[in-house]
Amino acid sequence: MKNYSWGDLPQPTAFPIARPGYPVIFACAFTTFVFALLGMKFFTLPALAITLFVCFFFRDPDRATPDDPHAVISPADGKIVYAGTVEENTYFQGPCKKISIFMSVFNVHVNRIPHDGQVKKISYHPGKFFSANLDKASKENEHNALFIETKDGLKYCVVQIAGLIARRIICNTTAGESVIHGQRFGMICFGSRLDVYLPVESGFNVKLGERVKAGNSILGYFK
Repeated sequence: MKNYSWGDLPQPTAFPIARPGYPVIFACAFTTFVFALLGMKFFTLPALAITLFVCFFFRDPDRATPDDPHAVISPADGKIVYAGTVEENTYFQGPCKKISIFMSVFNVHVNRIPHDGQVKKISYHPGKFFSANLDKASKENEHNALFIETKDGLKYCVVQIAGLIARRIICNTTAGESVIHGQRFGMICFGSRLDVYLPVESGFNVKLGERVKAGNSILGYFK
């Protein structure tokens, strides 16, 4: 039987909302209220539907995380669109394992730390906005990379990548900060992708096309 722990303490609400969503939800709700007040039913119902969808999009459920010292936990909800070895990459010298997760607008977009460690560096790069399910999105899209080192000296990288309609990458960690698996560290708004780069000796626990959940699914294992 697996043991589980909380990367963050459970929130005291039945339907937790990510903090970046509050301004968007308020704007949508206010617009809906104005349409309703003016008796503009043709606009009120679509505005209400949009408000409810925005609430749904910014949901932030609590997640219990498998407590395995070797496990690499998924940083995002979504579908595995790549899982293999890459000979060259932007983040580490030499070959490494790469796992890519595509998040549609229907997935939870809060991102979580895959494994305990210390954030050594955060590197942000502006770029283009190709569809996040395309391989070229990893190199050419706007992205934000977290370089993390475990207490055993293993190094890995988590890259937040903007998508076709995503225009805001949020990262709440800083260089030098100690982080734990399952801890929230940011989000990307409205469709995006996360890439995880691991030492080449790491083992996979997922396959192409598989659905994973942030803070809950195990992507692989450090060796």
